[in-house]
Amino acid sequence: MNRKYILATSVALVAGMAAAEETVSYASYGGAYQEGVRKAILDHLPEDHGMTVVDYVLAGGIRDIRSKVRANAVDIDVAELYGGLCDLAAKEGLIEELDYSQIPNASGIPEHLRNTHWVGFTAYSTVLAYNTDVYGDNPPKNWADFFDTENFPGLRAISAQSPATNMEIALMADGVDKADVYPVDMDRAMGKWQELLPDIAVMWSSGAQATQLATSEEVDMIAIWAARIDAAIDEGAPYAYTLQDAVMDVECLVVPKNSPNPEGAMKLINHLLDPEYQARLPEFIPYGPMNQDAFEQGLVSPEDAANIVTSSENLEKQLITDMPWWADHQTEAQTKWDSIMLQ
Repeated sequence: MNRKYILATSVALVAGMAAAEETVSYASYGGAYQEGVRKAILDHLPEDHGMTVVDYVLAGGIRDIRSKVRANAVDIDVAELYGGLCDLAAKEGLIEELDYSQIPNASGIPEHLRNTHWVGFTAYSTVLAYNTDVYGDNPPKNWADFFDTENFPGLRAISAQSPATNMEIALMADGVDKADVYPVDMDRAMGKWQELLPDIAVMWSSGAQATQLATSEEVDMIAIWAARIDAAIDEGAPYAYTLQDAVMDVECLVVPKNSPNPEGAMKLINHLLDPEYQARLPEFIPYGPMNQDAFEQGLVSPEDAANIVTSSENLEKQLITDMPWWADHQTEAQTKWDSIMLQ
């Protein structure tokens, strides 16, 4: 064979391989969480994907997406947002519609978490945790007990971050079945919180602070993220918690408007939702797979599934935040919350 032809063919093959490689950018919240997603999922891209994933950190969450889109300077293909922000981003026209024909792994995501513009990825739950040394054989079992200071005296702590989750907790404590929480009766919820306000010792502003409240035993009951109370228990804090009527907020994946590589974004989302790799998440971060195929296919052992908030069994116990409702009512709810809780 002619040497020039061989050389030309080799160059063409190398060029073809280079062209097949593509860069896709993924943005999340940084820290141990994003590192865990990389170790569990992003470091295991199948060779036939032909892509390299570059990480970005969303320091400002939806504000970062908003500013990039409005400045026509989008450099992110796939972004992760907290639950209620997903619908807000869609309403503001900040994100693209998803092409589910390119995301077959989304079939394992619960149907109500597959939106035209976003899809559920991981989740975190706010649970009722309590000091076992204080309550012994008669621990609080639900949010009604959390508000019952006569039968369950002691100091309480709650999140100060948002009325979301807190309003749902108050309504369930007031006897509303979790199936009937939405639309949220904001005035009823705030009336319930106003009753408990004198017994709230701390309103925590970060997950780290919430964990510290438990490890130092500063409060007897606390509404806290499951991953954070697990961390305190691992450090020896004498606490337990219940998932009954816990409030789950789902983190979702979106594609910012005018993404540099929208086709690559769909491929990456499909990989992020792959049950095989989602099942690895609890090895690195205290977040479970949202793809229910990870449980149904036996990729997560029954013993491990019992302690994962997103398992099929545990999902049934919890209230999943209604993201569209909060996208429409966040501002009004925040005003009502601040007027009472931040007096």
